[in-house]
Amino acid sequence: MTRLLDAQISQNISHSGAISIPLSATPTLFATLGLNTAGAGVNLRIQFTGTVGISSLAQVAVPVTVEVYRGTGPTRVLIYSATETSDVAGTVGVAARNILTFTGADFNPPNPGFLIYQAFVRIPGGVPVAPTRTGPESFNAQAYSE
Repeated sequence: MTRLLDAQISQNISHSGAISIPLSATPTLFATLGLNTAGAGVNLRIQFTGTVGISSLAQVAVPVTVEVYRGTGPTRVLIYSATETSDVAGTVGVAARNILTFTGADFNPPNPGFLIYQAFVRIPGGVPVAPTRTGPESFNAQAYSE
């Protein structure tokens, strides 16, 4: 029988328009959370979802990439990556808004008893007008096992 081990939320920004941070080619951390997996049985799995609000004045579509890592620092492991290019680009002086929502899972990760997950957002280099993080930004995860 499946057991919920832990569930956590990293709520960076709760409202649209609450921040204005330009994106860059350097991945920007927007969420970190830790899950207690001590006492997990077989088939440990992590399920996660997240949201990032983006605005852009660019007249060309700019791809935005979201990445989720297990762990921190140089030993972290990329477990999820998605790139979305909006069909709608802003017109001069009018911002186009996009709410990027993603869902993923990490099946049978190593279990040290506590797992850390981090979510980042970035754009490719050389973009003349960078999109801006405007919120909301949220990341949540749940740990399950048998």
